Amino acid sequence: MKLVKDEALAKVFKALSHPLRVKIVKILLDGEKCVCELNRLVEYSQPNLSHLKILKDAGVVDTRKVGLNIHYRIKNEYVKLLLKDAEEIVISNIETLSTAHAPDDI
Repeated sequence: MKLVKDEALAKVFKALSHPLRVKIVKILLDGEKCVCELNRLVEYSQPNLSHLKILKDAGVVDTRKVGLNIHYRIKNEYVKLLLKDAEEIVISNIETLSTAHAPDDI
């Protein structure tokens, strides 16, 4: 069971490991969007639509059909928390690097 959870966790992190997929998720944090809106907001090419499939397969986003359109949304609030925590790690790392490389005050 633990191995299955670890594999699922790795799948989520892998899904979020591409800058375009992070951008998509950040856009969807503002609410559900149809593929046509996402296409306009992130300048999709047809091959980039595979990014949505990766996010869906990892359980990061969910879909629903509205008429002829597919709408994407964040699957749950934990995704928002995960991105927020990851951004805090990045900010902390940047601050640590800045401090480590700053000239000493004499």
